[in-house]
Amino acid sequence: MKLSRRNFIINTSIVAATVCLIPSLAFASNKKTIGLQLYTLRDELPKDVKGTLEKVALAGYTEVELYGFSIKDKFWGLSPQELKKLLDTNGLKAVSGHYELGMFLSDGNTTELEAAIKAAKILKNEYITIPWLHESIRKSADDYKKIASLLNKAGDMCKAAGLKLAYHNHDFEFKKYGDIAGYEILLKETDKNLVYFEMDLYWMAYSKIDPIQLFKQNPGRFTMWHVKDMDKSNATLNTEIGSGVIDFKSIFAEAKLSGMKHFFVEQETNYKPNAIESVKTSCKFIEKELI
Repeated sequence: MKLSRRNFIINTSIVAATVCLIPSLAFASNKKTIGLQLYTLRDELPKDVKGTLEKVALAGYTEVELYGFSIKDKFWGLSPQELKKLLDTNGLKAVSGHYELGMFLSDGNTTELEAAIKAAKILKNEYITIPWLHESIRKSADDYKKIASLLNKAGDMCKAAGLKLAYHNHDFEFKKYGDIAGYEILLKETDKNLVYFEMDLYWMAYSKIDPIQLFKQNPGRFTMWHVKDMDKSNATLNTEIGSGVIDFKSIFAEAKLSGMKHFFVEQETNYKPNAIESVKTSCKFIEKELI
């Protein structure tokens, strides 16, 4: 079809006007995809959700991972619908959320899981991620086998709802029970089509586990990462990405083998000079050096 100069000007004007009306389109067009686990800003966020999300977007992030949902308080007093509007306004996509599942992993009660699935659907999450295992339910290899079975059940429920279930590690999963670690049991006993893994790279380094070896042994299973650096002088502290000891370049080089689709910056301690400035520093380093 031949396009006249007059029609071309009209069409391009419409596109420009649309972008102006929907700032998130312009925002998304020139930004690389970098995510932030919002727990990093846990002191700021509950006090001012709107203002904090604006700062996250201005810092260069386009994706976030949520935390803090409960049936009673929802997200810091906001309903999933209200939170979704704020995220949309700032061009942020909540790919995943860390959802506490109540008693599910101890007795199979699905009340909290069902509520999490409903919230995740409203927020257009891709993943419901389990962030933690209470110490009382992880005291033996058999405990981990029970947890794996329940993860498969939760994964099946999530899949039926159009979602995915993921598991986020700390360091305790690498404790050995005989000749096998809890994390090995979870990888072995869960269905790879139902349960995905969010690898926390800081906790891998802290536990002296080579993530690339795990990628090779379990290709494609680590679809999300927490990109969290370790302070050079104190291994118990975090620091801005690129300021610590973790060799992220070699790990990012194996992203395809890992199966990584999304990653989230996280920093829980040791902010310089404050949390917002720290996440800006991390974002700039990742954009320049890693992606």
